[in-house]
Amino acid sequence: MYTIPGPGKYVREAGLLEEVGSYIKEFGDSALFIGGKTALSVVETKVKNSLDNDKVENKGFEWYGGECSWSQVERLSQIVQEKKPQVIVAVGGGKAIDTVKAVAYAVKLPVLAIPTIAATCAPATPIAIMYDDEGTFIEISHRSKAPSVVLVDSDVIAKASHRFLVAGIGDTLAKWFESSVSVKKSQPTALNRSAVKLANELYHLLLEKGPSAVETIKQGRVDQSVNDVIDSIILISGSVSGYGGDDCRTAAAHAIYSGLTIFPEIHDTYHGEIVAFGILSQLVLEGRSEEEIRELIAFYQKVELPYTLEDMAVKDLTPEDWKRLGEVTVEIEDMANMPFAVTPDMVVHAVQGADQIGRKVKQQ
Repeated sequence: MYTIPGPGKYVREAGLLEEVGSYIKEFGDSALFIGGKTALSVVETKVKNSLDNDKVENKGFEWYGGECSWSQVERLSQIVQEKKPQVIVAVGGGKAIDTVKAVAYAVKLPVLAIPTIAATCAPATPIAIMYDDEGTFIEISHRSKAPSVVLVDSDVIAKASHRFLVAGIGDTLAKWFESSVSVKKSQPTALNRSAVKLANELYHLLLEKGPSAVETIKQGRVDQSVNDVIDSIILISGSVSGYGGDDCRTAAAHAIYSGLTIFPEIHDTYHGEIVAFGILSQLVLEGRSEEEIRELIAFYQKVELPYTLEDMAVKDLTPEDWKRLGEVTVEIEDMANMPFAVTPDMVVHAVQGADQIGRKVKQQ
């Protein structure tokens, strides 16, 4: 048995960007930064100063390409081989960080992660979620390297749009709903039992502190509720996957997320926002009561998560669209983690059912 529980070190504090050089220095004397355009622009000045102070050679700042795709991984791997840094630093959100983790695996270099938003657990996991160049989900790849260090500057997180934190809450809620069903197919062990307990604690913590954290981050401030939610989204959520491994993976909520990405109009909706709707659909798929689903929607309303298809700009689907959604979704590997077989018709019924409940809530 072996598992990769997460990053080697996790540090979260205000003003941390000013100390980045000292953390890089533990792994090498030169660094190449790869990330999102906005993310790189946010960190560049402070990072350059820190590199100078700690005498770390700056090998430059490269855009990751906009999609976590194999073509971008290949392109960036060639750039790394040309520039020959000793350390790679991933900067930005989930797609950027996953891309760089895949590059680090390919070129066999240590990777540090600087998330500039708290929207997914990508900085704290050893896997990469891969898409094609148009943004349609392809696979969950293990050709990816867990960061040696995750550096979270809470000042940077606070300056980002509150929607990113909301999306992170949606993605993290799924840890409980998905791990609690995916683990049913496995023999109970110390690791998977602990992972599910941790996921349940995350769920309750987000219910308790999520609304306050969102209101605080809207004001560009950080308090303990914000810190707790940041840590939950990035580190603790990633630890559920780390401890639970293949027993506690994503399930129908993420499969439905991936299926919905076939519709281009949804690409302006963030990953965790779509996953949140996927949770509602999974609950319908499981046969949960409408009352239970409405209770979760009530929380969604407090933190501004979407709970209808129209909230995500998806509307006027044709019968052919629905057929394609069902067929694509059941082929997503996440769906195989459900404790029962799922057909395309069941997916369509679940998504339509969740949307119908959401629309009824809106009409009240």
